[in-house]
Amino acid sequence: MSANHSPAGQQPTATYESAFLKACRREPVPHTPVWFMRQAGRSLPEYLKVREGIPMLESCMRPELVAEITLQPVRRHGVDAAIYFSDIVVPLKAIGVDLDIKPGVGPVVQNPIRSRADLAQLRDLTPDDVWYVTEAIRLLTAELGETPLIGFAGAPFTLASYLVEGGPSKNHEHTKALMYGDPQLWADLLDRLAEITSAFLKVQIEAGASAVQLFDSWVGALAPADYRRSILPASSKVFDAVAGYGVPRIHFGVGTGELLGLMGEAGADVVGVDWRVPLDEAARRVGPGKALQGNLDPAVLFAPTEAVEAKTREVLDAAAGLEGHVFNLGHGVLPSMDPDALTRLVEYVHTSTAR
Repeated sequence: MSANHSPAGQQPTATYESAFLKACRREPVPHTPVWFMRQAGRSLPEYLKVREGIPMLESCMRPELVAEITLQPVRRHGVDAAIYFSDIVVPLKAIGVDLDIKPGVGPVVQNPIRSRADLAQLRDLTPDDVWYVTEAIRLLTAELGETPLIGFAGAPFTLASYLVEGGPSKNHEHTKALMYGDPQLWADLLDRLAEITSAFLKVQIEAGASAVQLFDSWVGALAPADYRRSILPASSKVFDAVAGYGVPRIHFGVGTGELLGLMGEAGADVVGVDWRVPLDEAARRVGPGKALQGNLDPAVLFAPTEAVEAKTREVLDAAAGLEGHVFNLGHGVLPSMDPDALTRLVEYVHTSTAR
């Protein structure tokens, strides 16, 4: 049973009444909840210390290390939710795809998928493939108590873009060439990735994650018509696969202002918004029945405290009429960010929205 599911006849679990889960369910909250994408990681000196000399993918496979890194920002910043420390390519690595995360570059795939024969790289994911995830979440939920843990995975399009390009890409030329040039192979690729992603999220929920977020980091490169035709079915399949667990499902992408309505249509309960679209306008695009998450520009955190608070106030004012709002940055925490600025931001949001 999931960590926030409270079916009839059972007592609510520890995280069920948390501000974060209440906001996701569009219920009244004591204060606007806050968490940050990439809150666990390179901005924290304690993270750099424990990760020293350990490659990224290896660090994702050590349960005790994962638990420690996930907990660090909760201890330091007082955020309302923890985000599981991992990487979107972990399930691909777990099923045997030959890839590595190269410092300063990102995920690099040895044998990119360019033909139907290449699909053989993508077998089904089993819980045993990612046993370390189950163990890490068991450790985490024991420590977190009433603080929810967010599980996450990469969305089918973003995983496909890495697999087809062979690594990060600015123009996604190989990806789009496959999508337009062989629609059936593209559909089969995304469907297989949807199965893998669904299985990965199920492992996290069954281990105790209270919510899940699907990151579609690169989908902003697409036009709405292409999204609807070529992406929406696979993303919807992922959200449908975990719907029965009753945990909130969050959907986030960068540069997705033109896609917000479609991303909500895919099945998310909460739609993440980057900093380019004000939250009141985002709510109009997404439509009723969804909470929103976001959306302070991460670069604002490098400005003086007064400026940070002024820009934060703009975000909170734009969110004033929303059915549910989870405060976050419009993208991830930057490596050179002052951790104390994040701690002050959490305090400011909590204090200024206390009800």
